[in-house]
Amino acid sequence: MTTANYPFRSNVTVIGDGECSREVFEEALKFAPNLIAADGGAARALGWGQVPALVVGDMDSLAPDMRGQLPDAAIIAIDEQETTDFDKVLRVISAPLILGVGLLGGRLDHALASLSTLARAAPGRVVLLTDREVCFHVPPALELALPPGAWFSLFPMRRVVVRARGLVWPLDDLALEPAGRIGTSNRVAAGGLVRIEADGPGLLVMVPRAALGEVLARLAQPA
Repeated sequence: MTTANYPFRSNVTVIGDGECSREVFEEALKFAPNLIAADGGAARALGWGQVPALVVGDMDSLAPDMRGQLPDAAIIAIDEQETTDFDKVLRVISAPLILGVGLLGGRLDHALASLSTLARAAPGRVVLLTDREVCFHVPPALELALPPGAWFSLFPMRRVVVRARGLVWPLDDLALEPAGRIGTSNRVAAGGLVRIEADGPGLLVMVPRAALGEVLARLAQPA
């Protein structure tokens, strides 16, 4: 199996070929200026005047004319169908934080596959961004300063026991699981400071897109 061979010293934006606005793409690049494309995501990046440092995937979605605009050394072809192109990207790069766009919009099966990959990545390492929300795999403990009243959702990708403070409906050592109790559609309480603790990996957090800077700043802090 291919392991990480391309380290980046600063944050990386990964663009997939799902739905993504140019505004969100450019916002991601402000926080994570190194650009990597997951296979067909390269076409959108090139169309917006950005040349990816690497294009990673099985190359079944990258048209020949798009491929011709890229240096041969930028193409990292991994010829297997057992994992998604997003999986493949995470397998071959390392960076302080990875910000993904174009990975949740479009087909539902593609979005679910991206969320599955996110839940298997190291907590706090990868953040997915859409026009409306930020989604990330929460580390064992995290504080976020958010506007009171902002929506705040928790979704377990496996059974995990959660404690959450600073929400309108706090969680007190509550067991969440995908086919059982979940924690979506909560709200930030009056104080604005939310603290989440989980007894293991597998918990995804979703907050409004406006919270991206706060999320990235908090995740970048030492544990």
